[in-house]
Amino acid sequence: MFGEGYALFDYVVIAIDIALVWFIIYKLIMLIQGTKAVQLLKGVFLILGIWLLSNLFGLTTLRELMSQAIAWGFLAIIILFQPELRRALEQLGRGSFFSRNTAEEENTERSIEAILKSCNYMAKRRIGALITIERETGMGDYVETGIPVNGELTNELLTNIFIPNTPLHDGAVILKQDKIVAAACYLPLSESPFISKELGTRHRAAMGISEVTDAVTIIVSEETGSMSCTINGELQRNLDEEALRNVLHSALDVPKAPGSKSWNWRGKKNG
Repeated sequence: MFGEGYALFDYVVIAIDIALVWFIIYKLIMLIQGTKAVQLLKGVFLILGIWLLSNLFGLTTLRELMSQAIAWGFLAIIILFQPELRRALEQLGRGSFFSRNTAEEENTERSIEAILKSCNYMAKRRIGALITIERETGMGDYVETGIPVNGELTNELLTNIFIPNTPLHDGAVILKQDKIVAAACYLPLSESPFISKELGTRHRAAMGISEVTDAVTIIVSEETGSMSCTINGELQRNLDEEALRNVLHSALDVPKAPGSKSWNWRGKKNG
């Protein structure tokens, strides 16, 4: 009986071990998704695949070449991604690798209100806007298509970016935590045949980014002044200020209680 219990305990430990490894891999994939690191990861898997095939078919020269590439490749990865690795280690040291960063949660409710105030202002004046909020999926590649801003998220700055005939008004603004990361960014257009023909480029771009990332994107229509939002490939149209507030609180996993200071920008995947 003791032996059977011990074997069952071993199975539980193995299951927990495997689950933790997969969880870590999942978190790492979510961190690099949407960035250039994805292409590097594809290259690593390609080299590993070639190495396995060379072992299988006895291709000695190719196997040795791939072995050298693997041996030196890890060193190259450490050098190329030194800033990201340092940041991850710093978060691990603060105990925030798998949890929320307290510093990032400060004044988050004020940031939501800044977004709402800006969108409401632009909607009343029919100023077109496209605002994308990064959640768990990285958006580094899309940030690089625009102009770096790296400014504090305020109603005034966000509104001013979209004023017509200004250098940054055409394109999307990408937000991360409480920062405006970049403006005039290009987003992928959705090719879905189910999108209404009456919707323009902004709505198609919002749908496109929601199909490839978990970002939350807000659209203010220049033609009608209506506010819409896309999340996980779904478009919610004609939202008023309160409805948009509820969508943002739900998607970003923010408690709705008054005075709440918690804002998880890496919100639930299914939002």
